[in-house]
Amino acid sequence: MIYAENIWKSFGNVDVLTGVTFSLGDGERVGLVGPNGAGKSTLLEIVAGVDEADEGRAGARGGDLSFLQQEAGLDPGRLLVDELWTAFPEARAVEAELAEVAALIEQGDGDLDTLIERQSTLFERFEALDGYRIDQRIGRVLAGLGFQPSDRDKKCGAFSGGWQMRAALAKVLVHRPPNLLLDEPTNHLDAASRDWLALELSEYRGTVLLVTHDTEFHDVVVNRVLELKDGRVQSYTGNYTDYQRQKAARIAQQEQAASRQEREIEKQTRFIERFRAKASKATAVKSREKAVARIERVERVRTERGVAFNLKSSGRSELRVLNVDHVGHAYGDHVVLVDVSLQVERGQKVVLIGPNGSGKSTLLKIVAGLLEPSEGTVTWGDRTRVGYYDQHQDEALDAGRTVLEEVRTVAGQDTGDGPLRAILGRFLFTGDDVFKPVSVLSGGERSRVALAKFLIQPSNVLLLDEPTNHLDVGTRRRLVEALEGYDGTIICASHDPAILERVATRVYEVSDGECRELEEHRRDVG
Repeated sequence: MIYAENIWKSFGNVDVLTGVTFSLGDGERVGLVGPNGAGKSTLLEIVAGVDEADEGRAGARGGDLSFLQQEAGLDPGRLLVDELWTAFPEARAVEAELAEVAALIEQGDGDLDTLIERQSTLFERFEALDGYRIDQRIGRVLAGLGFQPSDRDKKCGAFSGGWQMRAALAKVLVHRPPNLLLDEPTNHLDAASRDWLALELSEYRGTVLLVTHDTEFHDVVVNRVLELKDGRVQSYTGNYTDYQRQKAARIAQQEQAASRQEREIEKQTRFIERFRAKASKATAVKSREKAVARIERVERVRTERGVAFNLKSSGRSELRVLNVDHVGHAYGDHVVLVDVSLQVERGQKVVLIGPNGSGKSTLLKIVAGLLEPSEGTVTWGDRTRVGYYDQHQDEALDAGRTVLEEVRTVAGQDTGDGPLRAILGRFLFTGDDVFKPVSVLSGGERSRVALAKFLIQPSNVLLLDEPTNHLDVGTRRRLVEALEGYDGTIICASHDPAILERVATRVYEVSDGECRELEEHRRDVG
């Protein structure tokens, strides 16, 4: 089981968690939801023992706990298969001792009977640790997450950031502890791997507490939802859809109760004001004044603040925006793109889909001019002003700067604090929030800073690599709406179904080195 008892946590003068208490029973699969910056990652870190609470206790009972954080934390010099084996330190130690004993027996060094007896004991222990099936388990999990058999013997540092996060997830899953904490496990997964993970967790026998902004994933996996808001948690039974329905009903009830109470207070206040000066009513007035003072006010539900995207193209480009001619690219012997050609016209919204590692990000980097292709050419039309958003853009932020200082790095030198703070306000950084160090921001808050930096720069063509990663449900929805209404040109790599369904006017599948248009998704530009 996983528990938290009266957890308090502050950063500076900002209270993030204020008396959080919950308990997860054995076998429960619980989704932790809430807006970016609510403290979800902080709460998971406290439960995992990575961070300490100012007050209260948290942790797991009834066995080990494994924690997937938003940073991979792998040894770049270690082979992938060896990294996953580190999840089984005792089995690995027994295996190493078995090798030593076998060598001694072969060399005839030592008392043979004692060595054979020791070997037998080690074999039994290895069997009890399920050691003979660990390699098979590793292979099954790696395959489910999209790794190729040849990837087992690659060093962790050879993988991209997204694939390293998959490896970190695999390391947690192969261990199969009784208690599991997962922070954004779906962020770097394509549709096939996400579906595999959903099934894997649905059949998981341990206790799971996970954070993800993928509502469909929540619906498949979880059987309970904890909402973290304003420093406290509220529990809801069922999956994400059930949570939304119950929350809507609770809000409606609370609003009705608040309205009834306000009407009653208004009625009593009118009586008090009307008869305050009458001596004959003095007792009744005092009685009602005391009654009104004792009323515990039912608060109306506060409207959640939302990011306000203001996406407008800066100037009109020529009709032919981009021409990609017979582009190919390889990383050493690994061929990623082969003879890719495509044309993009003004106003089109092109979405690149395909499995992770298929070359979508590589193609975007080549188009953005950040990577020289092995062959072929990229030609931009006149009057194009290109903005590029990398899926790891939030990782490029300077942890030592404040939010305001970070955004100022891309603003004009003459831009004062006022306009910058107005922009940051649209991204929910208000008041003293702009002075927060980047180092204390959640993943979602860092993504909002990165988006603010990206959108503050004039452009009429947006190149976007997985722009909705790390964003909470509300921010994600508003970004999709903004992209849908954008009057410029978009080229976007994304696994987000909403972008594919609502934004795309052209869809290209990048797979096996090729890039081909899916005609069934073609829409005319209005």
